[in-house]
Amino acid sequence: MPISFTDEDSSGELYNIDFNALVIAMLLDQQIPITWAFAGPGRLHDRLGHLDPAQIAAMDPEALVEVACTKPAVHRYPAVMARRLHELCGAIATNHDGDVSAIWNDGAPAAAVMKRLLELPGYGEEKAKILVAILGKRFGIKPKGWKSICDPFGDSQPRSVADIGSKTDLKRVKEWKAAQRAAGKSKQD
Repeated sequence: MPISFTDEDSSGELYNIDFNALVIAMLLDQQIPITWAFAGPGRLHDRLGHLDPAQIAAMDPEALVEVACTKPAVHRYPAVMARRLHELCGAIATNHDGDVSAIWNDGAPAAAVMKRLLELPGYGEEKAKILVAILGKRFGIKPKGWKSICDPFGDSQPRSVADIGSKTDLKRVKEWKAAQRAAGKSKQD
């Protein structure tokens, strides 16, 4: 059940087949539309020829900034996000042997997965919770306790990218978020 922003099969979208792309998309998912954030990894891959964390970490950070700023830019603030991406890839290369899926693929409980995600540059509590929800809802990766650790993003309310499997789902998430904002609430309420 991949992430999809269309009503067509999106299993070929990079973030559905490459966990590096997914983690990068989640990093980019702030202060820009979600569809733009999830297009970012594909743009980076096209420009770099890969999304290998060790290779990105080995780059001169300013060279990565140049890549991210190339039109169309990968983010509203491409230089800032490129530097953050460089730090993220450095942490993955150093702490997880360049394999982002090592964060969750060793059978560790959800609390340990969450702790590892929170150690990644650019990942706060909400972003980490949403990524755990994506892993559980979209990829069937359900470490013990995943639903409670990512609360409320593990529920059935269409509140985040973890709930987007079609254009219709995207519309529902946007409408729900707009209603929450109008009511003075966050996506965690």
